[in-house]
Amino acid sequence: MPWKYSVLVVANVTASSDELLEALRARAAADPSRFMLLVPATAGGRGGREAAEARLEEALAQLRGAGLEADGRVGDSDPVIAVHDVWDPKEFDEIFVSTLATGASKWLQVDTPRRIERITGVSVTHVVARERRRQQPGAPPPEHDRWGVLSPLKSLAWSEEREHGR
Repeated sequence: MPWKYSVLVVANVTASSDELLEALRARAAADPSRFMLLVPATAGGRGGREAAEARLEEALAQLRGAGLEADGRVGDSDPVIAVHDVWDPKEFDEIFVSTLATGASKWLQVDTPRRIERITGVSVTHVVARERRRQQPGAPPPEHDRWGVLSPLKSLAWSEEREHGR
């Protein structure tokens, strides 16, 4: 059996992003590789774990559909603790961490890629992905509320509109 690099991939909302898929394809093209996707449970109890499991299954289907050898699991809601729980230097050769861009990423606010690099002693490849907005197929775009933050005052305007025949 030929040698395969074992890559730990840490991602949550970006687990099924095009950017992460491209980075993993490039890694597999460079050397035979297998990937273990670690999706930290979303904070918020049981519902967060179920959401992470659904995200994991969706991402694994995408990776396998692209011809990548991938397995995965859900970990602790803190990505650093999740990595600490699964990290074994005899099992993994390198780590990829996928986050949203700087302004949107909670993981970058607490310097997660560098913290993971420090606890494992392995260089971390950081992949920045855009968050995909999901919309039901065939559903009309959401209506914009013209009142915005003034919505609580909308009821006052309703009586005014009725008086003026609007």
